[in-house]
Amino acid sequence: MLFRSLLVRLVDACRRNAPLVVLTALLFAGLCGYYAATHLSIDTDTNKLISEDVPWRKREAAFDRAFPQNTALLAVVIDGATPDQADDAAAALTARLKTRPELFKTVRRPEGGEFFVRNGLLFLPLSEVQQTVDDMIAAQPLIGALAADPSLRGLFDALSLGLEGVKTGDADIAKLQDPLDAIAQSVEAAADGTYRPLSWQNLLTGRDPERRELRRFVLVQPVLDYSALEPGARASEAVRETARDLGLTPDRGVRVRLTGSVALSDEEFATVAQGAGVATLLSVGLVILILFLAVRSLRLIAAILITLFAGLAVTGAFAVVSVGALNMISVAFAVLFVGIAVDFSIQFSVRYRDERFRSGSDDPAEALRRTAATIGGPLTLAAAATAVGFYAFVPTAYSGVSELGVIAGTSMVIALALNLTLLPALLTLLRPPGEEAPVGYARLAALDRFMLDRRRAVMVGALLLAAFGLAMTPMLRFDFDPLNLKDPHTESVSTLFDLMKDPDTTPYTIDILTPSVQASIDLAKRLGQLPEVSQAITVDSYVPNDQDKKLAILSDAQLLLGPTVSPSEVKAAPDDAANMAAIEKCMAALRAVEGKDPSGAAGRLDAALSRVAQRGAAALPLLRDALVSGLPRRLDQLRLSLQPEKVTLETLPEELKRAWVTPDGRSRIEVFPKGDATDHAVLRRFVDAVRNVAPDATGTPVSILESGRTVVGAFREAGIIAVIAIGGLLALVLRRVRDVALVLAPLLLAALLTAATSVLVGLPINFANIITLPLLLGIGVAFDIYFVMNWRAGLGLPLQSATTRAVLFSSLTTVTAFGSLALSSHPGTSEMGKLLTISLAYTLGCTLFVLPALLGEPKPPPR
Repeated sequence: MLFRSLLVRLVDACRRNAPLVVLTALLFAGLCGYYAATHLSIDTDTNKLISEDVPWRKREAAFDRAFPQNTALLAVVIDGATPDQADDAAAALTARLKTRPELFKTVRRPEGGEFFVRNGLLFLPLSEVQQTVDDMIAAQPLIGALAADPSLRGLFDALSLGLEGVKTGDADIAKLQDPLDAIAQSVEAAADGTYRPLSWQNLLTGRDPERRELRRFVLVQPVLDYSALEPGARASEAVRETARDLGLTPDRGVRVRLTGSVALSDEEFATVAQGAGVATLLSVGLVILILFLAVRSLRLIAAILITLFAGLAVTGAFAVVSVGALNMISVAFAVLFVGIAVDFSIQFSVRYRDERFRSGSDDPAEALRRTAATIGGPLTLAAAATAVGFYAFVPTAYSGVSELGVIAGTSMVIALALNLTLLPALLTLLRPPGEEAPVGYARLAALDRFMLDRRRAVMVGALLLAAFGLAMTPMLRFDFDPLNLKDPHTESVSTLFDLMKDPDTTPYTIDILTPSVQASIDLAKRLGQLPEVSQAITVDSYVPNDQDKKLAILSDAQLLLGPTVSPSEVKAAPDDAANMAAIEKCMAALRAVEGKDPSGAAGRLDAALSRVAQRGAAALPLLRDALVSGLPRRLDQLRLSLQPEKVTLETLPEELKRAWVTPDGRSRIEVFPKGDATDHAVLRRFVDAVRNVAPDATGTPVSILESGRTVVGAFREAGIIAVIAIGGLLALVLRRVRDVALVLAPLLLAALLTAATSVLVGLPINFANIITLPLLLGIGVAFDIYFVMNWRAGLGLPLQSATTRAVLFSSLTTVTAFGSLALSSHPGTSEMGKLLTISLAYTLGCTLFVLPALLGEPKPPPR
């Protein structure tokens, strides 16, 4: 009674001093809004969402400190129509990006550069080395001619020489069929005005390239701006712009795509923001419409919205003071505030309308006093219980939600204060008209009576539903893979899925830090024997086997081919006339052997060259680009490949060695999974198997599993704390165990039904939609408190009351505000909206159709 009296006095004082209260509140809110707008920032570093004090995070941080060049990477994936194009594109892009240190801290090719060109053949099996050398020797005449004249003239003169051998019977046309056919394809494209480059690697090896030979990688460590929504946007755009400037485009046979942690995060943030403006305007419009249906007065709506935005401004300022920069979860404080604070305003306004009707007077003073007396206590208890529920997340290791708990919990106190001060003052000044009819739903009288007459049957039904939900709950699945929350249509995600098809390029690898190189070698051997592991790579993996035998083969090849690939004299570049003359000569040689060529390759090339000849010199630039633009680089690589050096740990390039060994001698192991690592069962077995051998393992699979465990544990811990704290608060205020149970029982039933529905519709809990649980707790507790407090006050027939109207429209505004998220193209956001809609529907249903049966006939209020 004392507390009720204090609330009445507070509201009445605000009514009597309405102009001063409104002016002071709005001035303070304006200052807070300005402070928040100029100081509030968003830290998009997702690594900060989980406490750094968790053991697995400490191991992850230690590994990142040991190999900082492997963190926050932008992976540039280059696919070429030919191996030559892929290699040239990667080399050109790497060289150009290294000139931009203001955007890129490091730029490297993990398996590129002079070391791999010179020693690449040593990494092949011994039999393949011998076969490659044999192919080179067989192509020696062509290689020699091109080395002496790396031009269109040199190419067609070499073809003419080979065809002359076929004409005289000294050569077999079959050996020229594949080269003629490959060259014909490029010439045909040039004659059509399109670009189709010739692959000299394919031509010299005589085989189609493997998929991995058509793909190259450039790893970029960009300079990030965490104050921006997309920290790596400038760097990503610079990579794309550079690729365009270099002509690395699909129409030129090269596709450049970006993925990696930086691109994945940036595109996810962009996807979430995409269309947010339209969705926000739509939801605001629908919320205003629902508010009008709830309070039937534009003046009341204005009062509610002013109170709401004032509270949001003050909460924003508090967020700056309490946490500084928002993270990607605590930024949701505005959504939670609007969803719950609007309920307080609706409850107060609808009760005010009801009291205006009951008083029958145009003077709002008595209606405001009666409103404070009847709804002030339930609002205070609801706000306190909701705040306690949010504060329960503060001590958890999930830092993202912990910060959200601090802000959202305090925002409930702010919302309550404004709804008991600013809102009554606004209602006094705006003077909305009185009511001509009861505010409740008189038509629900029959349903009220049914709930009382059949309350036993309703309770039995509720128990059966609870049992069903309880039985389904163990089947509720937590999807711990963050990839499933990303839009698969974005470039970074689709590229990543493409890489995951190849077990050698999957990002789901485990990293292990060992004390020394020898320790890494020994441990890698043990790991490689596990059935869940496909391979374990160390720095020692870059030291080839059977080097002596391979070096001997290549040494012999160098003696034979060295003078061929390094002629003493190279002809000067020919002019257009010389090139056309060589083409005409080649056409004549082709026609001379067409009868000996059953494959038709000679005739095909002759026809293509005839079309080029008709166009004359105008066709030569495109033809030169397609056939011989990459030839000098291929010849240089061929010369280097014939001069390998014995590879030891000491002779490895410093950049390569640093990717595997720290300056103080610690060594890294990278372990690859066997099977589809996107399968949760496969990933769990892989991580468990590796950690049984190496407990300190880290890496993406470990982080995924441990993040899931940390988040689930945090919500479990917070849930227990919240239930105990809210139960204690309710017990302190209500002083009856039964009444506390009445508040919590419908909420528990709604939670069980939400879990069961999630199982039935295949909607797992994940990192995104789990955030709806504190919202469900806050709204559900508030709804139930209103009805239980009415019942304790001796008010019966709950479905006909103004409270039902307020609860119904409050839930509709929340569903409208957040349910639109289900339409998002971003899977995580969409699933959040779906789960929220489901949970709110069950919360409302349990509050309106189960709680009245549990309450029964009201008893006289306690004295």
